[in-house]
Amino acid sequence: MAAVIHQKELAITLWRQTWPMAIGVLALLGFQLVDSAFIARLGTAQLAAQSFTFPLSFLIIGIQVGMGIAIAALISRALGAGEGGRARRLSSLVLMAGGGVIGVLAVALWLFHVPIFQLLGADVTTLSYIRIYWGPQLLSAWLGALLYFSYSVFRAHGDTRLPGKMMVLSSLVNLVLDPLLIFGVGNWEGWGLPGAAWATAIAFSVGLLVTSRKLFKRQWASQQGLWPEAKQSWRPFTGIAAPAMVSQLMPPLAAMLAISVVAGLGESEVAAWGLASRLETLSLMVILAMTMSLPPWLGRCYGAGDWGQIQQLMRLSVKVALVWQLGLGVFLALGAPWLAMALAGNPEVQNELTLLIRFLLPSYTALGVCMLVVSAGNALGWPLRAMLLSSARLFICYLPCLWLGSQFFGWWGLAAGAAVGNLLAGLMAWQVMRRILSRPHRQAGFVN
Repeated sequence: MAAVIHQKELAITLWRQTWPMAIGVLALLGFQLVDSAFIARLGTAQLAAQSFTFPLSFLIIGIQVGMGIAIAALISRALGAGEGGRARRLSSLVLMAGGGVIGVLAVALWLFHVPIFQLLGADVTTLSYIRIYWGPQLLSAWLGALLYFSYSVFRAHGDTRLPGKMMVLSSLVNLVLDPLLIFGVGNWEGWGLPGAAWATAIAFSVGLLVTSRKLFKRQWASQQGLWPEAKQSWRPFTGIAAPAMVSQLMPPLAAMLAISVVAGLGESEVAAWGLASRLETLSLMVILAMTMSLPPWLGRCYGAGDWGQIQQLMRLSVKVALVWQLGLGVFLALGAPWLAMALAGNPEVQNELTLLIRFLLPSYTALGVCMLVVSAGNALGWPLRAMLLSSARLFICYLPCLWLGSQFFGWWGLAAGAAVGNLLAGLMAWQVMRRILSRPHRQAGFVN
């Protein structure tokens, strides 16, 4: 009976930790989908141009998430061990170093954007739209990274409410500014495609101002002893961050390869694929929220040596993922034609998006399991295992199935192949999790 009560208490705590992040992720990804829906009204060429930028945007996000995973793990472990001073120093270090790294990456992506997008298959017309959009988009990506690093600090301290509220606030600001800056108001015609990026940049700036003020008000950052802390922490930070960043960089690389395959099928296919990519992240909002709320909790258990609770948390989170994601996937697949009609203005794009939704959305159940296992591996001292699992998901399961399907059956085969790849990845992650949790003390412990 005590075990049952403990399970209920664990479920309630997981819900309380996750729902603010789920709402925040829903708002954040919702405004990205709204961006694409507004841009779709500008034309297929503009939507295709935005779709070509997704892989490079995911590249920036991958690096920032990898750094965020590492810092959240180290801070939560420091808090679990009662080292509050070290946690404050680590918070300051990640905000400064992370901002610098993402800034350098953004400058490099601007300098070399023409050959990169040509390599991905963008034609002259698409490249002309990309050129006016990419600069403000990189600025918004840098601001978003700074905001994400501050969220990581709050999550490491167990506060998921403020990040969730800030995601909602940023989304509302973006939602108000999007139509004004894209289409204009009155006699002003607006900025068109770049207006979407400027709306996002302003929204992230508002969130960053509020979050920074709260962070320093709570005294979760310190300016004292940063250099000695950096010398002490760079090895464990790198031990987590490097594999985590490689894991997070795999999806952008896979997205680049996937968009190059899609580009060979036509402009409307690229536009539909871009909308499906936005819909993918939105439909995975609960999974994404758990990958944010769960690792700090697992990290604190790791620091305290509580492996019993770690096992219970992982099993509970996978059950939630299976039930929620499968139900949502089937529901959205049944309503695919109406959802595609709401997102795309072009009838051809609507038909192609409908096919993607029907195949891909239910398969995200398996993808969600894989994402949770990878996220937990980074928090529990298995960064290399998590990196290998992430790589295998993309380059052994997903991309080969997608490419083979497109080669033999065209657009229909591409959609089916991507779905099969997700299912195979989920089965592989399930087996990895069972093996790890059956021997926790033998598998863990090489990252302190």
